[in-house]
Amino acid sequence: MQNLYTATVTAVGGRDGQLKSEDGILELAIRAPKELGGPGGATNPEQLFAGGYAACFESALNVVARMKKIKVEKTQVTAHVTLGKEEDGGYGLEAKLDISVVGVDADVAKELVEAAHQVCPYSRATRGNMKVELNIV
Repeated sequence: MQNLYTATVTAVGGRDGQLKSEDGILELAIRAPKELGGPGGATNPEQLFAGGYAACFESALNVVARMKKIKVEKTQVTAHVTLGKEEDGGYGLEAKLDISVVGVDADVAKELVEAAHQVCPYSRATRGNMKVELNIV
């Protein structure tokens, strides 16, 4: 792989701690959500992953549309990332992406979404490792 960019973020305190990027742009408190017995009131790893996946997938979707010379009016991706308990006692993640592609018919939207799923680095990294549902809305 040809390296293009490396993000460096340090976590201290896990789910009840802090995140800070090497450049200081990202500096966040992390708290376990109330649903996991935590206090809530701050972001958590699942929200951060969902935000990264949604942004990356939408970018891939627009890159694919440009490469295929298909004009879309607007795109939007909402990622739902679920943390759950696996049968083996460990923890796992699942994702559902709600994807809107405005300005094309349903078949073209499906073609673009499937192509974006092949291009998006988050999709590539999770493929075979976690369930990812693509939902065109």
